[in-house]
Amino acid sequence: MKNITTGFLAKQEEACKDSRSAYFFARHNKIADVEKCQEMACKDFEYAYRFAKYIVGADIKYCQEAVCKDVQDAKNSKYAYLFAKNIKGADIESCQEAACKNTISAYCFAKDIKGANIECCQKAACCNPIQAFYFAKYIKGANIKYCQEAACKDPYCAFLFAKHIRGANIEFCQKATCKNPYWLKRFALNIHGADKKKYKIFSIL
Repeated sequence: MKNITTGFLAKQEEACKDSRSAYFFARHNKIADVEKCQEMACKDFEYAYRFAKYIVGADIKYCQEAVCKDVQDAKNSKYAYLFAKNIKGADIESCQEAACKNTISAYCFAKDIKGANIECCQKAACCNPIQAFYFAKYIKGANIKYCQEAACKDPYCAFLFAKHIRGANIEFCQKATCKNPYWLKRFALNIHGADKKKYKIFSIL
C-alpha cells in the first residue's frame, strides 16, 4: 500500500497545475498518481510524448491522442513522429497524419518509421523544395518526378537535384535555375549534361 501523506498530496496538487511540473513529479515520485499527473502533462505535446516514453503505467493511447490532436505547427508535429518512432504500441497511421502537417517530420517519418505510407509522406514533404530533394535522395520508393517538380521551385534545390539524384531530368532542372544568375552559372559548369548554350542565352535575358 502506498504511504501517502497529506504533505505529499499537497505537493502533487501543486505540481499538477502545469504540464512540465506534472510530468517531472510523476517521473521522480514512484507513488505519484499517474493518472492525475498524466492528465495535466498531456495538455502539452512535448510532455504527453515524454510521459508515454518515461512514465511506468502511462496510458499510451491517451498520451498519443494528446500528441496527435490538433497539430498545427512544426514544433508540435515532431512529437507525433517521435511517438511513432519510440513508443511501443503507437498507432502508426494516427501519428503519420499528425507528423505530415510538417515537411521535415513527414520526411523523417518516411525515413525512420516502419509501415509509413511513402506516398502520403512524400506529398507532405514536397511542400518544401529542400525536403523534396532529401526525399528523392534518401527514401526508397520515392517518386522522382514528383519530388523533382517540387525541388525545382527553388534554383538551389534544382541544382542539388540534378547533381545528386539518379534519373533527374537535367533539362527540367536547368530551366528552374534560369532566373538566378548564380545557380544558372553553377549548373552549366558543374552538371553533366547541362546545355551550355542555354546558359548563355538565359544569362543575357
